[in-house]
Amino acid sequence: MLEHYHHNISVCAQKVRLVLEEKKLEVVEHHIDLKARQQATPEYLAINPRGTVPTLVHDGRPIIESTIICEYLDDRFPDAPVRPSDPADRADMRRWTKIPDDGIHVACGSLSFAAVFSDQVRGDTPIEEMAARLKQLPDQNRARRQIEIMEKKFDSPIVHDAIRLNERMLNEMSGRLKDHDWLAGNDWSLAEACLIPYVERLHRLGLAPMWADKPGISDWYDRVCARPAYARAITAYPTLDAYDDLLIDRGETVWPDVQQVLGG
Repeated sequence: MLEHYHHNISVCAQKVRLVLEEKKLEVVEHHIDLKARQQATPEYLAINPRGTVPTLVHDGRPIIESTIICEYLDDRFPDAPVRPSDPADRADMRRWTKIPDDGIHVACGSLSFAAVFSDQVRGDTPIEEMAARLKQLPDQNRARRQIEIMEKKFDSPIVHDAIRLNERMLNEMSGRLKDHDWLAGNDWSLAEACLIPYVERLHRLGLAPMWADKPGISDWYDRVCARPAYARAITAYPTLDAYDDLLIDRGETVWPDVQQVLGG
C-alpha cells in the first residue's frame, strides 16, 4: 500500500503528486495541516524526523525527500517511466532536478512569504510576538529569514536574492527550451515534475511577466499544464485547510515589487 503524507500547496508535495498521477498509482492520502503544525506532532515525526512534507510510506516503510520519493516510485513502478532511457539525458534530467535543492526551494519560500504568507500567518499579532514564536522553530535559518521578511517585505535583501535566483533559473530554462520541447530528453520527465511547481508558484503570484521575454518557457508551461495529470495533481487539487491559496489574489500587487528589483 502507498500512503502519501502531504500538503495541498506544498511545491514538494506537488512533485510527488505529479509522478503518482502520471503513473496512475493508487495512494491513500493524509493531508498535513502545516498551519496547525501537524508536521511537528510526535506521530508525524515518527515517520519523518525532519518534520517536512511530503512523506511516502510504502508497505510500512517511510521514504522522505521529494525527488528521492519520485525516483523511488520510478524504480518500484517502472510503467509510465518518468526518467529518460538514455544515460546522458538522464544525467541532464538530474541536473534540472537538483536546482530546487541548490536554492530555488528556499527562494520560492521567501518570495511566497513576502507576498502572501507573512500577513496570513501573522494576522493581527504584533511583529515582536511573532518573532518570539518563530524563534521557537527547529530550523533557525528559516526563522531568521521569516522574521526579516515579516519586518521588511520586499525591501529585504533576502527577497531580492530570491527574485534574482528565480530569474537565473528562468534564463537557464529558456536556454534549453528555446530549441527543445522538454528540459531533458525527448519527452516529459522528472525534470518537469521537479521544476513546474516552482514556475506554477510564480504564475500564481502574477509573475508570468518574468518569462515574457524568455523564448520557450510559455509554450513549455502550456504543454505541461495540458497534461491530465497536471490538473489532478496541482490546479484542480482542493485547498484542504486554513492555508487558503491566496496567491492569485496578490498577483496585481506583487509584480511591480518584483519588477523594481529586476530593474524593469
